[in-house]
Amino acid sequence: MESRTQEPTSLAATGVAGLDDVLRGGLPRRRLYLLEGDPGAGKTTLAMQFLMEGAHRGEAGLYVTLSETKEELLAVAASHGFSLDGIQICELITMEEAIRAQAENTIFHPAEIELGQLTRAVLDEVERSHPRRLAFDSLSEMRLLAQSPLRYRRQILALKQFFSGRDCTMLFLDDRTGPVGDLQVHSIAHGVIALEHLAPSYGAERRRLRITKLRGSAYRGGYHDFRIRTGGLDVYPRLVAAEHQGETRVERLHTGDDALDGLLGGGLDWGTSTLLLGPAGTGKSTMATRVALAAIAQGHKAAYFAFDESVTTLRLRSAGVGLSLEEVIASEKLHLQQVDPAEMPPGEFAVCVRGAVERGARTVVIDSLNGYMHAMPEERFLTIQLHELLTYLGQKGVLTILIVGQQGFMGAGLVTPFDASYLADTVILFRFYEAEGSLRQALSVVKKRRGTHEKGIRELSIGPTGITIGPELSLYRGVFTGVPVPLRKNGHETELAKPGTGTPHA
Repeated sequence: MESRTQEPTSLAATGVAGLDDVLRGGLPRRRLYLLEGDPGAGKTTLAMQFLMEGAHRGEAGLYVTLSETKEELLAVAASHGFSLDGIQICELITMEEAIRAQAENTIFHPAEIELGQLTRAVLDEVERSHPRRLAFDSLSEMRLLAQSPLRYRRQILALKQFFSGRDCTMLFLDDRTGPVGDLQVHSIAHGVIALEHLAPSYGAERRRLRITKLRGSAYRGGYHDFRIRTGGLDVYPRLVAAEHQGETRVERLHTGDDALDGLLGGGLDWGTSTLLLGPAGTGKSTMATRVALAAIAQGHKAAYFAFDESVTTLRLRSAGVGLSLEEVIASEKLHLQQVDPAEMPPGEFAVCVRGAVERGARTVVIDSLNGYMHAMPEERFLTIQLHELLTYLGQKGVLTILIVGQQGFMGAGLVTPFDASYLADTVILFRFYEAEGSLRQALSVVKKRRGTHEKGIRELSIGPTGITIGPELSLYRGVFTGVPVPLRKNGHETELAKPGTGTPHA
């Protein structure tokens, strides 16, 4: 990738906002570009959006089709709600029969006649309509007619030379039906956009694109997720935290609970991430909701992304512990969104988080990273993407709450699906423990990068009136093993605490 950039006025917007973001504004004008991808990847839809964007800007457009009829193209456009008014469609399929009939009366090979006649038909249409934008669909037909790599390359070079003196930006579509490793057009084209269509073992298909080449212009490299929706392509540019630098201010959010603030050394710092780690049912989501509501009460907005439970369940559970969300949702102070990891690619999720932050959210809850991990097509890249997302949120001064559910419930049987603790600035550990025939909960702050924190273990109880954090469980050892042992005091074992008090029985 070259670093020299074009002037904004010399760029042709593609009609897809996310792709224009990747391209830093659009495609440099008066150049030939290759748009390649397997059948069904979205090439035709993108080409239509490119031409419609030109028509919207008063630029004449021409769609040359060798593989589909005009009727089929109009049907695709209608399915998206597109209007192709102002765009010329040059249908060359219907010309083939006449060309073949002419070839039968000559001594030349039919393919030689067909290729020359088809090329001449395209050039005549260009001379007539003078397009500013052109889509050529597809190169696979020309490759078959050329019959040899040399003749195919010479034909593409001739087309490029013909357009070199014209004010026309061209998209040549290719469905990759040629020999593997055939890069004939790659070396000729000014830029190459590759579309990929992936089929995971479970869940919806995934699509992604990559700019593999763009001469003389900067662009955002790597893969970018996209969807084909009714209305065209939605491209989700890969998040690069370095592009979103912000001013870092050392400020603190008070959680509204003196005991929790005491555990945290005064509260949670803005621009940091907090990991809530523990087995299911220990109160992680309830604690995250409590912090989000505390931020809202202090005049900030919050966003909650729920991977593991439905929005209805989250609202009912929160109301059951005295944390009603109805008013803050109605006032749009809380953005509550359910995320289906089988349907939403990670790139789209990052765009959703970014959108919530741009709308004013200062607290973001991701519940949970287990669901986020399942959304990843390749799990080994989870920590890289998560690091980029947390860096971006930190630079925006956002307090991020991350939840990780451990497998199992007590003792040595607990398993953490992946280690994200080193990414977080603060880690709060949640545990079950057994006492007098009942199951109780405890929590402790095990890490905080900014400032000091209390290192004791405290009892946690959740009831209809909310969360209660009891005194330090200092009279026992092995609380986090699940079966605490009373310490000996004055030669006698201490008694276990009454539920919800943290202090021993009388």
